Amino acid sequence: MKVSEIRPYAKKIDLVVRAISKNGEREVSSRLDSSTHKVTEALVGDESGTVLLTLWDDAIAKVEEGKTYKLTNAYASFFKNSLRINLGRFGTAEENAESVENVNSENNLSEKEFSGNRA
Repeated sequence: MKVSEIRPYAKKIDLVVRAISKNGEREVSSRLDSSTHKVTEALVGDESGTVLLTLWDDAIAKVEEGKTYKLTNAYASFFKNSLRINLGRFGTAEENAESVENVNSENNLSEKEFSGNRA
């Protein structure tokens, strides 16, 4: 699958992407048990486009700017009306030997509006 093919609420997304940038991490409290977690977002992409990848806790350190990753079993969601991909409990991000050289930064799916969030 390519980034441009991601649709809202899609599941079982497998992609090979390069990490373009990563925001600073922030702490949030869980609504379930008030525990504290770290969260950040990384802009990832391939030749078809870019999208924000939400990273939690231990996954934050596993993704570095400039490296290429194979994302397996990710899913798409919305945060503040912006499309994101997430790894969740069952997704993985493994460094990929083959690099993504060209990234289409003009087509940022996280900046697009989706009608009613159910495109």
